[in-house]
Amino acid sequence: MTDQKTQPDTPYRLHESLGYHLSLAARLQERRLDEMLRTVGLNRTTWCILLAVANEGLVQPSDIAGFVGIDRTATSRALRGMEAAGLLARQSGKEDKRTRRIVLTEKGRQAVIKASPFARENGRLLVALLEDGEVEELKRMLRVLIDGTPAALPAL
Repeated sequence: MTDQKTQPDTPYRLHESLGYHLSLAARLQERRLDEMLRTVGLNRTTWCILLAVANEGLVQPSDIAGFVGIDRTATSRALRGMEAAGLLARQSGKEDKRTRRIVLTEKGRQAVIKASPFARENGRLLVALLEDGEVEELKRMLRVLIDGTPAALPAL
């Protein structure tokens, strides 16, 4: 791949850009996982929220949003839909009745059990494409990109 940053006078080539390759790889694995999750009535967002509550013990919408990596508005919208579907419930806090906690319902627990093999299979398919040691190296490199990327875009 040509380093487009050091050659400003050449045309920008989409298929040579790192961002394009990252996006395409992510979309391909996301699409495969979404297709599998759809068979149990979930999508990637609802799946990630279920994992936040079921496996990480997160109960506050803001904590769930941070874990999943989506904004609070999208989280609230997803939580409302998941509550209507019977996957989650909201409970008042024990000390402060004004606080609301997100809890997993039995239907939500069953969804996690049913969907977990799909997520494992999707991960297995990705890992199978890489050589020994490449998975950890790829995770390391992606962490460098994630940690080094500013959250806000600069004004144009």
